[in-house]
Amino acid sequence: MKKLDIVLPVLNEENILNKNVGILYKFLQNNLSSLNWKIIITDNGSVDLTQRFGEKLAKENIEIEYLRLEERGRGRALKHSWGNSKADLVSYMDIDLSTNLSHFPELVMSILYEDYDLAIGSRLLNNSQVQGRTFFREICSRGYSFIFRTMFNTKFYDAQCGFKVLNISSMKETLKVVEDNEWFFDTELLIIAEKNRYKIKEIAVEWVDDSDSRVNVLKTIFQDLKGLFRLKFGGLKKASLKLKTHKG
Repeated sequence: MKKLDIVLPVLNEENILNKNVGILYKFLQNNLSSLNWKIIITDNGSVDLTQRFGEKLAKENIEIEYLRLEERGRGRALKHSWGNSKADLVSYMDIDLSTNLSHFPELVMSILYEDYDLAIGSRLLNNSQVQGRTFFREICSRGYSFIFRTMFNTKFYDAQCGFKVLNISSMKETLKVVEDNEWFFDTELLIIAEKNRYKIKEIAVEWVDDSDSRVNVLKTIFQDLKGLFRLKFGGLKKASLKLKTHKG
């Protein structure tokens, strides 16, 4: 039986952790029973009751694991969790479950049966359904997509949607050459993967904006632009050379 790890990067999520992990747990039981799956709660230095709740969930359920990292950063959480995984497939989703879980099996099956290396959810395809998003955030998201597609001529549109599945056997070496440990991690991973001929499937998803999101949009935009210019002016070439060395 194939193994699947679902990583939930969390930071100060005491208000929704128990409820949303429960929702995900039941969904996986009902829809992915053919896989040996595990939920990994990866805590990036929470200072509320997230750790207590996470440890309790892990103690009560063999399919749930809690990991604690003192340093923050979504990329850091994913590098650690995915890099140490023994599963065949690794994935992550945002703990707010903004993306409709009904799309998750399609991502998984794309890796298992369609020979893709990565499968990602997208809020920016023509048949994507997005609810509750402010005009400002929509413009920022589409503007960012336009910028990285223009700079790197990528085929994918939405780099930042927190809904991804990877074939870890083909992607483990790529993870080693991704430098960013924060929000730009997703974009860097996808650009490096596509430019090194890994197969990426992007599917339209239903997505509902999290009104409690604590993402600093302007700070994230600055970090993302800085990351794009790093890749454009030497970073991508450097990563590709390292990847070829790793693949040997």
